Amino acid sequence: MSPALPPACPVCRAAPVAALGRFDGKGYWRCETCGARGLNPAHYPDRAAERAQYDWHENHVDDPGYRRFLDRLAAPLRARLAPGSRGLDYGCGPGPALAAMLREAGHGVAVYDPFYAPDPAPLAARYDFVTCTEVAEHFHAPASEFDRLGALVRPGGLLAMMTCFQTEDARFANWHYRKDPTHVVFYRAETFGVIAAQRGWGCEVVARNVVFLRVPGA
Repeated sequence: MSPALPPACPVCRAAPVAALGRFDGKGYWRCETCGARGLNPAHYPDRAAERAQYDWHENHVDDPGYRRFLDRLAAPLRARLAPGSRGLDYGCGPGPALAAMLREAGHGVAVYDPFYAPDPAPLAARYDFVTCTEVAEHFHAPASEFDRLGALVRPGGLLAMMTCFQTEDARFANWHYRKDPTHVVFYRAETFGVIAAQRGWGCEVVARNVVFLRVPGA
């Protein structure tokens, strides 16, 4: 195994992973257990490079186009929530539009982001739902992040995820999602099934690139 590859899959912790190839001078791995693909850790951006890339994003709270994009997750989530549910937008970014949309629907929503809302206090609570939109692809330690996210959800609650699902390896080299330097791990629909099964969660793909993971009730 190349020393540049992770010693085990960062998503499902299965070992070993295999080389997927080199693209734009960077090496990538693939996991045959969960279907995830990812960047070799030696190529991960540091925090300063990550922040510089994120600062280019223009995701404003009141942007109608951005709200339509987020509604692919928000609409099916609203349909599943009891009135006045309490949630957390994990990785809310500089413009927490999703939190605003869900608050407008009558739900309480806290926010957390390691760069833009770094107060850790919301991470000490548990919630009826946790949203994570366009965030999971940035996880440097995804298995640990999913453990953390699951611990934030009350029994019977939902972890609502949005990320662009990877499909055919033949398209990987030219895939726009891969070319963002802060995107380091890529999931398939079946990857989330493995993530859920390992933790005893339910898993439902509710829309294109949107999956809901349900923590079982007490």
